[in-house]
Amino acid sequence: MSRLVLVRHGETVWHDGNRYAGRTDIALTEKGIAQAQRLGIWAAGANLAAVWSSPLQRAIRTAEPAAAAAGLALQIDPRLIELDFGRGEGLTDAEMASAFPDERAAFVQAPATHWLPGGEDPALAAARALDALRHIADTPGRSLVVAHNTLFRLVLCHVLGIPLDRYRRVFPSLANGTLTELEVSTAGEIALLMFNAPLERGG
Repeated sequence: MSRLVLVRHGETVWHDGNRYAGRTDIALTEKGIAQAQRLGIWAAGANLAAVWSSPLQRAIRTAEPAAAAAGLALQIDPRLIELDFGRGEGLTDAEMASAFPDERAAFVQAPATHWLPGGEDPALAAARALDALRHIADTPGRSLVVAHNTLFRLVLCHVLGIPLDRYRRVFPSLANGTLTELEVSTAGEIALLMFNAPLERGG
Protein backbone atom coordinates (compact mmCIF):
# COMPACT_ATOMS: atom_id res chain seq x y z
CA MET A 1 0.00 0.00 0.00
CA SER A 2 1.30 3.46 -0.88
CA ARG A 3 -0.04 6.99 -1.04
CA LEU A 4 0.58 9.78 -3.50
CA VAL A 5 0.06 13.40 -2.49
CA LEU A 6 -0.44 15.45 -5.65
CA VAL A 7 0.28 19.17 -5.45
CA ARG A 8 -0.11 21.71 -8.20
CA HIS A 9 2.87 24.08 -8.24
CA GLY A 10 2.65 27.53 -6.70
CA GLU A 11 1.13 30.55 -8.38
CA THR A 12 3.02 31.81 -11.46
CA VAL A 13 3.44 35.09 -13.28
CA TRP A 14 0.83 33.92 -15.81
CA HIS A 15 -1.83 33.44 -13.13
CA ASP A 16 -3.14 36.95 -13.73
CA GLY A 17 -5.42 36.59 -16.74
CA ASN A 18 -5.34 32.78 -16.51
CA ARG A 19 -2.88 32.37 -19.37
CA TYR A 20 -2.38 28.78 -20.49
CA ALA A 21 0.98 27.61 -19.16
CA GLY A 22 2.11 24.34 -20.66
CA ARG A 23 5.76 23.79 -21.50
CA THR A 24 6.86 27.41 -21.07
CA ASP A 25 9.21 27.61 -18.08
CA ILE A 26 7.64 30.52 -16.23
CA ALA A 27 8.53 31.80 -12.77
CA LEU A 28 6.61 31.72 -9.51
CA THR A 29 5.17 34.92 -8.09
CA GLU A 30 5.93 36.02 -4.53
CA LYS A 31 2.67 34.32 -3.55
CA GLY A 32 3.81 31.16 -5.32
CA ILE A 33 7.10 31.21 -3.41
CA ALA A 34 5.16 31.58 -0.16
CA GLN A 35 2.97 28.62 -1.13
CA ALA A 36 6.13 26.56 -1.69
CA GLN A 37 7.42 27.56 1.73
CA ARG A 38 4.12 26.51 3.34
CA LEU A 39 4.38 23.17 1.55
CA GLY A 40 7.82 22.78 3.10
CA ILE A 41 6.40 23.39 6.57
CA TRP A 42 3.73 20.77 5.90
CA ALA A 43 6.28 18.29 4.54
CA ALA A 44 8.38 18.47 7.70
CA GLY A 45 5.68 16.56 9.56
CA ALA A 46 4.16 14.52 6.71
CA ASN A 47 6.36 11.43 7.04
CA LEU A 48 7.22 11.41 3.35
CA ALA A 49 9.12 8.58 1.69
CA ALA A 50 9.95 10.51 -1.51
CA VAL A 51 9.47 13.88 -3.21
CA TRP A 52 9.03 14.03 -6.99
CA SER A 53 8.59 16.90 -9.44
CA SER A 54 7.89 17.78 -13.02
CA PRO A 55 11.01 19.03 -14.82
CA LEU A 56 9.58 22.56 -15.18
CA GLN A 57 11.01 25.18 -12.83
CA ARG A 58 7.66 26.25 -11.39
CA ALA A 59 7.19 22.71 -10.08
CA ILE A 60 10.81 22.23 -9.01
CA ARG A 61 10.83 25.50 -7.05
CA THR A 62 7.59 24.47 -5.34
CA ALA A 63 8.93 21.04 -4.42
CA GLU A 64 12.39 22.06 -3.22
CA PRO A 65 11.37 23.34 0.24
CA ALA A 66 9.37 20.15 0.84
CA ALA A 67 12.28 17.91 -0.12
CA ALA A 68 14.65 19.89 2.09
CA ALA A 69 12.25 19.82 5.05
CA ALA A 70 11.75 16.06 4.69
CA GLY A 71 15.48 15.41 4.33
CA LEU A 72 15.00 13.82 0.91
CA ALA A 73 16.58 14.27 -2.50
CA LEU A 74 14.22 15.86 -5.00
CA GLN A 75 13.59 13.46 -7.89
CA ILE A 76 12.52 14.58 -11.36
CA ASP A 77 10.39 12.62 -13.82
CA PRO A 78 9.92 14.11 -17.33
CA ARG A 79 6.61 12.26 -17.67
CA LEU A 80 5.15 14.69 -15.11
CA ILE A 81 5.54 17.70 -17.42
CA GLU A 82 2.41 19.70 -18.23
CA LEU A 83 0.57 19.28 -21.53
CA ASP A 84 1.78 21.14 -24.57
CA PHE A 85 -1.04 23.58 -25.34
CA GLY A 86 0.17 24.30 -28.87
CA ARG A 87 -1.19 27.55 -30.26
CA GLY A 88 -2.94 28.21 -26.97
CA GLU A 89 0.33 28.50 -25.06
CA GLY A 90 0.55 31.81 -23.21
CA LEU A 91 -2.91 32.97 -24.31
CA THR A 92 -6.06 33.75 -22.35
CA ASP A 93 -9.45 32.24 -23.19
CA ALA A 94 -10.47 35.48 -24.91
CA GLU A 95 -7.28 35.61 -26.97
CA MET A 96 -7.78 32.02 -28.14
CA ALA A 97 -11.40 32.70 -29.05
CA SER A 98 -10.17 35.56 -31.22
CA ALA A 99 -7.20 33.76 -32.78
CA PHE A 100 -8.87 30.41 -33.60
CA PRO A 101 -12.57 30.61 -32.67
CA ASP A 102 -13.77 27.32 -34.19
CA GLU A 103 -11.01 25.23 -32.63
CA ARG A 104 -11.50 26.95 -29.30
CA ALA A 105 -15.27 26.30 -29.35
CA ALA A 106 -14.66 22.61 -30.11
CA PHE A 107 -12.12 22.44 -27.26
CA VAL A 108 -14.59 23.91 -24.78
CA GLN A 109 -17.16 21.25 -25.69
CA ALA A 110 -14.80 18.25 -25.75
CA PRO A 111 -11.26 19.19 -24.66
CA ALA A 112 -9.80 15.70 -24.77
CA THR A 113 -11.23 14.95 -28.23
CA HIS A 114 -10.59 18.36 -29.76
CA TRP A 115 -7.47 19.53 -27.97
CA LEU A 116 -5.94 22.90 -28.74
CA PRO A 117 -4.38 23.14 -32.22
CA GLY A 118 -0.77 22.04 -32.30
CA GLY A 119 -1.01 20.72 -28.74
CA GLU A 120 -0.62 17.34 -27.08
CA ASP A 121 -3.23 14.59 -27.13
CA PRO A 122 -4.64 14.62 -23.56
CA ALA A 123 -5.13 10.84 -23.55
CA LEU A 124 -1.44 10.32 -24.24
CA ALA A 125 -0.55 12.84 -21.54
CA ALA A 126 -2.75 11.06 -19.00
CA ALA A 127 -1.14 7.73 -19.90
CA ARG A 128 2.42 9.00 -19.46
CA ALA A 129 1.57 10.69 -16.17
CA LEU A 130 -0.14 7.56 -14.85
CA ASP A 131 2.94 5.52 -15.77
CA ALA A 132 5.03 7.94 -13.73
CA LEU A 133 2.68 7.79 -10.75
CA ARG A 134 2.60 4.00 -10.76
CA HIS A 135 6.41 4.00 -10.78
CA ILE A 136 6.46 6.40 -7.85
CA ALA A 137 3.90 4.27 -6.02
CA ASP A 138 6.36 1.36 -6.07
CA THR A 139 8.00 3.12 -3.11
CA PRO A 140 6.05 2.14 0.03
CA GLY A 141 4.70 4.93 2.17
CA ARG A 142 3.67 8.46 1.25
CA SER A 143 5.23 10.30 -1.70
CA LEU A 144 4.76 13.93 -2.66
CA VAL A 145 4.37 14.69 -6.37
CA VAL A 146 4.47 18.31 -7.54
CA ALA A 147 3.26 18.89 -11.09
CA HIS A 148 0.49 20.58 -13.04
CA ASN A 149 -3.18 21.51 -13.20
CA THR A 150 -4.38 19.95 -16.44
CA LEU A 151 -2.16 16.88 -16.13
CA PHE A 152 -3.47 16.04 -12.66
CA ARG A 153 -7.12 16.57 -13.63
CA LEU A 154 -6.73 14.22 -16.58
CA VAL A 155 -5.12 11.57 -14.38
CA LEU A 156 -7.91 11.87 -11.83
CA CYS A 157 -10.53 11.35 -14.51
CA HIS A 158 -8.63 8.35 -15.84
CA VAL A 159 -8.27 6.57 -12.50
CA LEU A 160 -11.86 7.33 -11.46
CA GLY A 161 -13.35 6.11 -14.76
CA ILE A 162 -14.59 9.55 -15.81
CA PRO A 163 -14.47 10.37 -19.55
CA LEU A 164 -11.49 12.62 -20.21
CA ASP A 165 -13.68 15.09 -22.12
CA ARG A 166 -15.28 15.96 -18.79
CA TYR A 167 -12.09 16.93 -16.94
CA ARG A 168 -12.77 20.68 -17.13
CA ARG A 169 -16.33 20.27 -15.82
CA VAL A 170 -15.81 17.59 -13.16
CA PHE A 171 -12.63 19.21 -11.82
CA PRO A 172 -13.05 22.91 -12.71
CA SER A 173 -10.37 24.08 -10.30
CA LEU A 174 -7.24 22.58 -8.79
CA ALA A 175 -5.81 25.34 -6.66
CA ASN A 176 -2.11 26.11 -6.41
CA GLY A 177 -0.45 24.50 -3.42
CA THR A 178 -3.38 22.37 -2.25
CA LEU A 179 -3.28 18.64 -1.48
CA THR A 180 -4.91 15.82 -3.44
CA GLU A 181 -4.16 12.35 -2.11
CA LEU A 182 -4.44 8.95 -3.78
CA GLU A 183 -4.08 5.52 -2.23
CA VAL A 184 -2.57 2.79 -4.42
CA SER A 185 -3.22 -0.79 -3.29
CA THR A 186 -0.78 -3.64 -3.71
CA ALA A 187 -3.03 -4.80 -6.56
CA GLY A 188 -2.62 -1.44 -8.30
CA GLU A 189 -6.10 -0.12 -7.58
CA ILE A 190 -6.25 3.63 -7.01
CA ALA A 191 -8.63 5.41 -4.63
CA LEU A 192 -9.12 9.16 -4.13
CA LEU A 193 -8.76 10.04 -0.45
CA MET A 194 -8.63 13.84 -0.57
CA PHE A 195 -9.05 16.54 -3.21
CA ASN A 196 -7.95 20.18 -3.34
CA ALA A 197 -7.48 20.38 0.43
CA PRO A 198 -5.75 23.38 2.02
CA LEU A 199 -2.46 22.48 3.68
CA GLU A 200 -3.82 22.91 7.19
CA ARG A 201 -6.32 20.09 6.51
CA GLY A 202 -3.84 17.73 4.90
CA GLY A 203 -1.92 16.25 7.82
